[in-house]
Amino acid sequence: MKTLVPFLVLTLLLAACATPLPATSSDAQQIDQTQGKRPTPVHTESQPEADSATAAPVDSASTPESAVPMDEATHTSDVDHTHIPLGDGKLSSAPQSGYVWSCMSHTNVSSLGTFPWLNGDGTWDMTKKLTVDGSVTWTSLFTIAVQGDQRVFSTNDLPNHPTGSFPINPADDVYAYDRNPNSIREQSIVLQLPANPQIAAQPSCVGGEVGVMLSGVILFNSIDAEGHDAPANEVQDECGGHPQVSGLYHYHNLSKCLTDTSMGHSALMGYAFDGFGIFGPYGEDGKELTNADLDECHGHTHVIEWDGQQVVMYHYHLTNQFPYSVGCYRGTPTVQGPIGGGQGGSQGGQPPAGGPPQGAPPPKP
Repeated sequence: MKTLVPFLVLTLLLAACATPLPATSSDAQQIDQTQGKRPTPVHTESQPEADSATAAPVDSASTPESAVPMDEATHTSDVDHTHIPLGDGKLSSAPQSGYVWSCMSHTNVSSLGTFPWLNGDGTWDMTKKLTVDGSVTWTSLFTIAVQGDQRVFSTNDLPNHPTGSFPINPADDVYAYDRNPNSIREQSIVLQLPANPQIAAQPSCVGGEVGVMLSGVILFNSIDAEGHDAPANEVQDECGGHPQVSGLYHYHNLSKCLTDTSMGHSALMGYAFDGFGIFGPYGEDGKELTNADLDECHGHTHVIEWDGQQVVMYHYHLTNQFPYSVGCYRGTPTVQGPIGGGQGGSQGGQPPAGGPPQGAPPPKP
């Protein structure tokens, strides 16, 4: 018994002097909780606090609009594409919103008659517009190169997408409304535009051709040679194009074959002849733009991507409201006068017997 007592005392002393094992992270949290403290998360700098795969999704309905990046906004629209106001005769002699300030004289603006897509109330229905039959493919030759302070374009004006069959075949249902007899012909066009355009002291009027699109196709203004709303009164193919008398294939408005794959602000679609960019129909918040969102020349200024950089810059938009594209130039155009055969926007179609008096308008100067 005397031997047992010293042994017990020695055991107790050794236990009291022993170093405790370190607590695990879960143990530390439990200790903090028992002391009334919030546990400190354990992480390293290379491990984010919330993994993106498990983070809660952003609720746009409960999140301030500024919290959703503009380039991720969903495309939306409250534009009624079944009732687009006609632009017939909307010509001005100075910059004016919703008008084209044309450099040419248009004195024979008359009603073209009745088409199935006209609503009879001064509007037209884009969803009912007939298009030219056919799907003809072409060898498109189109290049863009920045050389010093110039952006140089070379195009044969043959698109990188299929076209309809021209001349319009008598068996085509649109032949009852438009007998465009012209064939699409290869062109040889070289354009030099300012690579970094500047806003001019004063806007200027537009000619028949106003820009070049990334499909390699020339963009005309929104009126025909007589001053009618060309997208509403002339018949185009599925891509919104057709040839004039010298075979120059062209658009008058937004082509559905110019794909806008962006979110938020529309992608670049082409360049106006003053060098400024022409973008698709959606603004910074992803909403389809109208004339109320743009200035008298159909453009505005904010941050855009330009040659891979984010810059504050003026630019135009293609929209679904007349004048659809460039209504006047905000910069200084470096291309003036007819190109690609010298016939401007003349279509040269002939009317069917008893049909709308489209005739063969004189070529634009």
